[in-house]
Amino acid sequence: MMSVKTMTIQIQTRGGADIHDITARVADAVSRSGLKAGIVTVFCPSSTSAVTTIEYESGALSDLRRLFDEIVPQNREYAHNARWHDGNGHSHIRASLLGPSLTIPFVEGQLTLGTWQQVIYVDFDNKPRRRELIVQVMGE
Repeated sequence: MMSVKTMTIQIQTRGGADIHDITARVADAVSRSGLKAGIVTVFCPSSTSAVTTIEYESGALSDLRRLFDEIVPQNREYAHNARWHDGNGHSHIRASLLGPSLTIPFVEGQLTLGTWQQVIYVDFDNKPRRRELIVQVMGE
């Protein structure tokens, strides 16, 4: 019988493309669910942050930040900033490119990630934030 368990992960961020490796916390949620096979979805209810996978090492993280600086620079004019005057128009665009969720299969209670693949949370906002991610584990 299919079961669904919902948990949360709390993260304190610095903003400015602050990247957190949340792989162990997602794996822990799967373990605590007691389910052996299924899928886990990580969702960030925020329009200025995102979830994806990458090799969590300094070179790849630096490259990711540089890519976003090049394709969605902070100092460009954004209609969002003109309307809200909060200076985070670039944050919304960057987050939309990666997306707010990631789904990973798990087998025998273990995430099926590749050897060099970690789950990351990226906060693109322009100030520190306390974030809560939703982790939903479905399976049997």
